[in-house]
Amino acid sequence: MASKDIVHFDIATVAEKSADFRRVLWTGEHTQLVIMTIPPGGEIGEEVHDENDQILSFVSGIGKAVIEGSTKTVKPGDIVVVPAGTKHNFVNDGPNPWVLYTVYGPADHADGAVHHTKEEADELEESGQDEPPA
Repeated sequence: MASKDIVHFDIATVAEKSADFRRVLWTGEHTQLVIMTIPPGGEIGEEVHDENDQILSFVSGIGKAVIEGSTKTVKPGDIVVVPAGTKHNFVNDGPNPWVLYTVYGPADHADGAVHHTKEEADELEESGQDEPPA
């Protein structure tokens, strides 16, 4: 049996080095790993993923999860699960960048996508240039 390389990320180091709003770290057949940095006063933006479950894990900073109208303060070490079809938003109401990584199942973004700002991410999504692999 052929050996495979281990896919490994020191997530704290990756997070520390990534100021991008969204960066796809890895895309598999059934899931996708994405790191995000939300600037102070910023947000992911209210959205619904009809086809994707999402699990978000928070690395640094603080903010609010808004899930179907309910709000919860989220801090480093917390995990929030957003099932497919659930309206959600994440708002950085702290003084520092809010860094998190999220796992989508299935993938939600183009493999290798890097979006430097939320505006760039929104533009690429709306224009159809940020489509997950088929």
